[in-house]
Amino acid sequence: MNIQIDSREKAKAIKKILKEFEDQSVDYYVSKLYVGDYMNLDNPRLIIDRKQNLTELCSNVCQDHDRFRNELIRANNAGIDVIILCEHGKGVEFLEDVIWWDNPRLHKRVQDPDTGKWKDITTKAITGEKLYKILCTLQRKYQCRFEFCDREETGKRIIELLGGVPGDSG
Repeated sequence: MNIQIDSREKAKAIKKILKEFEDQSVDYYVSKLYVGDYMNLDNPRLIIDRKQNLTELCSNVCQDHDRFRNELIRANNAGIDVIILCEHGKGVEFLEDVIWWDNPRLHKRVQDPDTGKWKDITTKAITGEKLYKILCTLQRKYQCRFEFCDREETGKRIIELLGGVPGDSG
């Protein structure tokens, strides 16, 4: 198996992934990809776009919505299937689990200017339920797929999703 890694992936962030590739005898090289972050050279019509957690994914589909959507459209137009692999962990294994995600940006502690006492407030940040609906819409409209894993499993999941068999040296 030969995997191309997008050159925009940060070296520090993918150290464990590269170690897993080496442990599984997966050849890889770094070069810019048209879309996404990982591609098996034997199947260039399947791409994995890695997200470090739901906070990053939320930011991509909300604040960077146009850029994110345009990348999915570009992939669709080129006949490329996209899997978004989110390394969230913490009980998020399936898309439906996103409903229960507690966005850390949803809660904020502020000091009351009149009393000086601290109080918790709820912001207008997106909820897990709303993020779930957005992801379902993206999946339906752009035929992408959302997968989830723990950070320690990312390398193995990339190999599996791109058609390799973990532990298979061939």
